[in-house]
Amino acid sequence: MISIDYAILHFYHNLAVATHGFLTPFMNFVSASCNLRSGYPIVIFAIILLCFKKTRKMGIGVLVAILLCQIFQEQLLKRLIARARPYNSGNATLVSWWKYVGSVSEGKTYSCPSGHATTMMATMMVMFLMTRKKYSWLFILTAIIIGISRNYLMVHYPSDVLLGWIVGGLIGYLTYRLMTYKKIQE
Repeated sequence: MISIDYAILHFYHNLAVATHGFLTPFMNFVSASCNLRSGYPIVIFAIILLCFKKTRKMGIGVLVAILLCQIFQEQLLKRLIARARPYNSGNATLVSWWKYVGSVSEGKTYSCPSGHATTMMATMMVMFLMTRKKYSWLFILTAIIIGISRNYLMVHYPSDVLLGWIVGGLIGYLTYRLMTYKKIQE
């Protein structure tokens, strides 16, 4: 584990202790709101976008970004990196911090990159690039908060989330370019 990862996780543990776990329900809600394994809330949101002509292209973009994330991040990167989650690392301190915030389990799946951070940054990047800039920063903020929730809940190292944001941002940008590509007429 990288020492900066440990220092940041230590900060989140201290935050949980200082607030007597007050933030834990919020972080659980935020984290669950984009969990593709439990009800697909982001997929449902994309389907709602498909229902309206004005947002249909964005809905398609969100679904394409989700699909690309699942293929690239879940099937390729996680298997190549094969990093254990903090609570499966064998580090007793990290396990105790994880238990303190409620022991949210992601099973034996790999940690890096964070699927939540990757998928949400990709989908939010598509939405960011396809909406008015006055409000679009809220999408990026949403992806950042979701990544923070994954660290607060001790299910990812900060470097897992950072890599997820980078990969997701690239997938989101490429999806946006694909959605807005116009063949040059000669």
